[in-house]
Amino acid sequence: MSDLVVVSFKGEDTADQVLNKLQQLQKEHLIDLEDACVVVRDAKGKIHLKQAVDLVGMGALSGAAWGGLFGSLVGLLLLNPLVGLATGMAVGAGTGALSGALSDYGIDDDFMRSTGQNIEAGSSALFILVRRVNFDKVLPELKPLGGKVIKTSLTNDEEERLRKALEGLNTSGVAT
Repeated sequence: MSDLVVVSFKGEDTADQVLNKLQQLQKEHLIDLEDACVVVRDAKGKIHLKQAVDLVGMGALSGAAWGGLFGSLVGLLLLNPLVGLATGMAVGAGTGALSGALSDYGIDDDFMRSTGQNIEAGSSALFILVRRVNFDKVLPELKPLGGKVIKTSLTNDEEERLRKALEGLNTSGVAT
């Protein structure tokens, strides 16, 4: 089961930096991310979502591949495989992009937008779904980037460890 973690950061680019760091740590198998999204609230207060998984692009690519395959097969039956390939790829890419745009994978967009309204203008937040994490190795990597924990589905102990690491608190509660 995955855990949801939402952390806000000062600056519009900080959440992107943290996500890049988490993706590096994922390559080292220290964390397993299911989904991630950066929410930016610009200086005017407008909310922008930056999905880590581009469903439209993936859908178009997948649709083009399947459309090309089936188009070629239909084209072979009609003795014109190149026209079938081209038509199949075009139709497949269009339907794949449409299905990608209409699907909502992972974290709910409406939840991210409503939570994004609670962060300061000119700041950002990172929403992640985590399957597995090695807290002992990941938290020290994230400490220099700061952040404030907004919401989690972690246990109370794990949430407190995360909060202390990101907000720079030692065990006595005094800022370091």
